[in-house]
Amino acid sequence: MKLLNLIFTGLLVGSTSAAEIEPKVPVKLVEPRLFSFAQMCDTQLGMGGYEHDVKTFGLAVTRINKMKPDFVVICGDLVSKANDKSWADFNRIKAGFKIPCHCAAGNHDVGSKPTAESLQAYRENIGKDYYNVEHKGYTFVIANTQLWKAPLKGESEKHDKWFKGVLAAAKKKVSPVVVVVHYPLFVKTSDEKENYYNIPLAKRMELLKLCKENGVVAFLAGHTHKLVVNEYKGIQLVNGETTSKNFDKRPMGFRWWDVATKGKMVHRFVALEGMDK
Repeated sequence: MKLLNLIFTGLLVGSTSAAEIEPKVPVKLVEPRLFSFAQMCDTQLGMGGYEHDVKTFGLAVTRINKMKPDFVVICGDLVSKANDKSWADFNRIKAGFKIPCHCAAGNHDVGSKPTAESLQAYRENIGKDYYNVEHKGYTFVIANTQLWKAPLKGESEKHDKWFKGVLAAAKKKVSPVVVVVHYPLFVKTSDEKENYYNIPLAKRMELLKLCKENGVVAFLAGHTHKLVVNEYKGIQLVNGETTSKNFDKRPMGFRWWDVATKGKMVHRFVALEGMDK
């Protein structure tokens, strides 16, 4: 595991440092705030030590409830090893939210190469692995990036048809779109070679074109265990901090998003409280 971590984190070396990404003074909306939501990444029970991750997920639920956003999204890798115990613990802690919680599926949830069986297990334990939610004029599209990273015949085709249909419907309604997933499209540059942390190049370019043409304003992901902030033709691409293990040594926490009309969105970091207890 240590060797794998060194390899994986090595793939991220050279990207903008967290200190450069995170402004000392949080950016604020100029326009009136329409709503707020929280972006969590990689609760991944078992990645940072099982009891640690159970504790930090619980602390995040408490902190988010106290801040009272409209809802929370979790950008995949809900658990580290998908089994009855981890699903049960995840669902037990998640049930503590006093607001809606929308989850994306990650590679640890449905497998690096998903199968009909792994998808069925996820759907039985968590729910749909792709769906959309409309909220105050915005469309939130929760997609399954494993079906882009490692296509599964019969499933990826349905997923692609659904994704294109949802984007087209949102465009028709002039509804800004926020995509919520696990894998980022890219980490450093839009034309980078495929690696463990991104989507294959041909599929990536297809998706970037779809997003740009259909009013996507933000693409929120996890997976990197490192704060990564990019921009592509006006689209914000943000991988936030986790509550399990951060390779860039940032504190445990989550992203807080304030949203105005017409796709105007800003985000900032919120650290967990009670880590020293």
